[in-house]
Amino acid sequence: MSHKINPLIDCVFKTILGSEKNKNLLIHFLNAVLELKKGERIYDVTILNPYNEREFTSDKLTVVDVKARDEKSNVYQIEVQLAVHADLKPRMLYTWSSTYHAQIEKGEDYDQLKPVISIWILDRNLFKDVESFHLPFSVFNTENKLALTDHLAIHVIQLPKWKHEGKIKNEKDRWIYLFKEGKNTDFENPPEILTTKEMRQVMQVLKDFSENQKNFLLYQSRLDAARKENAIIKRYKEKEEELKRIAKEKKEALEGAKKAAKEKEKALMDKEKALRDKEKALEGKKKAVKDKEKALEGKKKAVKDKEKALEGKKKAVKDKEKALEGKKKALMEKKKADEKIKSLMLLLKQKGIEVSDKGE
Repeated sequence: MSHKINPLIDCVFKTILGSEKNKNLLIHFLNAVLELKKGERIYDVTILNPYNEREFTSDKLTVVDVKARDEKSNVYQIEVQLAVHADLKPRMLYTWSSTYHAQIEKGEDYDQLKPVISIWILDRNLFKDVESFHLPFSVFNTENKLALTDHLAIHVIQLPKWKHEGKIKNEKDRWIYLFKEGKNTDFENPPEILTTKEMRQVMQVLKDFSENQKNFLLYQSRLDAARKENAIIKRYKEKEEELKRIAKEKKEALEGAKKAAKEKEKALMDKEKALRDKEKALEGKKKAVKDKEKALEGKKKAVKDKEKALEGKKKAVKDKEKALEGKKKALMEKKKADEKIKSLMLLLKQKGIEVSDKGE
């Protein structure tokens, strides 16, 4: 009885690309994925960690990759990742650096180091915000368009980002199709896309895992281990999301409390300012009242001074009238005295007494 087989499960994946009998598939895969042109193509490789069934005896999911060296001594490290987790990016760099570092022993010259090309095939998206399914990374100064070295290359292939538009553009597309749709493929009657020499060879690997009881049991155990790891990662992500949500809610609550406190403080300051302004306005009113009272007192004083001056004028008029009356009286008395003298002189004259007028 045949069963559908997922080529991304580690034991199947390593059989396809990491076994000596399928070395030609690894060469074809590298040339296709790296899109190497004539003169750059790989013609032979040495598999540094060939397929070994003992790698898969544990029911725990371990890191299983394919390492190979080509005829130019360039090193290739290929790994498939069914789940994406937070530490995957640093792990990619660490895996590359470990492979690079392992090329020489202590005391050996650095000029013996050769380029290491890592290829990561992801069944989930690591870079969700980009459209490209194939993302090559290197050490490159973007400002001056200057490469530090060609020794570091990490290729990330995000299978969910690859869209099958009904036709295959190149051999890279064919391999991507295999890894993305292989678990749903009838390897006994594959689609035309998977009928090339290399793909028929891959279909035979899938068939062997399906029909050979020992291989199928191995596949089942590795599939279960992958499912367990995915479940653990899913729970971890859910827990992480929950913690992020709680932290976000706490942060928002704290920010809300801070905002409310600031608004309360501002309202209090505004109230205090309004109170100060009110007190200032009251002081202004008091000053205005005082100024008004002072002005009124000045007016009263002016009226009093005016009344006093008027009284003085009245007194002066009275004194003038009195002096005038005195003058009139003195004139009348003088007139009377003159008349009296005249009468007396007339009388004396009548009596024959001569009186000189000098005394007048």
